[in-house]
Amino acid sequence: MPLDIISKDITKMEVDAIVNAANTELRNYAPRQGGGVCGAIFRAAGHEQLQAACDKLAPIETGQAVITSAFTLPAKYIIHTAGPVWLGGHHGEKALLRSCYINSLNLAKENSCESIAFPLISSGIYKYPTNQALDVARNTIKEWFVNNNMIIYLCLFGDSFKEVF
Repeated sequence: MPLDIISKDITKMEVDAIVNAANTELRNYAPRQGGGVCGAIFRAAGHEQLQAACDKLAPIETGQAVITSAFTLPAKYIIHTAGPVWLGGHHGEKALLRSCYINSLNLAKENSCESIAFPLISSGIYKYPTNQALDVARNTIKEWFVNNNMIIYLCLFGDSFKEVF
């Protein structure tokens, strides 16, 4: 399968691009504490410079993806995508989550990336059920991989990794 599911801090991944599970404003509201994967990425990349880059691209729609430099991270790029908030599964959440993965992968390909690392988009504060989010990620990546080639990682951290495995 074209996807490796690993338990690793996404900010330490030595890949061409990492994906940030962002909000539509591309804002990190908790620069010093918390903030989930978004907060961790902003802290590791350099909050002020990454926020300045994001401010030039914001806002984005749910499911859309945009790209910035990775600044002080070992990756070359950060792809920011706004995942859907879970509203029970009957408000287009699955299609929007699929768009996050497809648009991120296509943007990585457009930027000549050969490797990419994703978090499990929307499974944190947006409350998308972990196993359903994982199914969407795996199936979408598998379908995309039929006509494309890239090294793809899904980085699960802490409770998400324990819940899946």
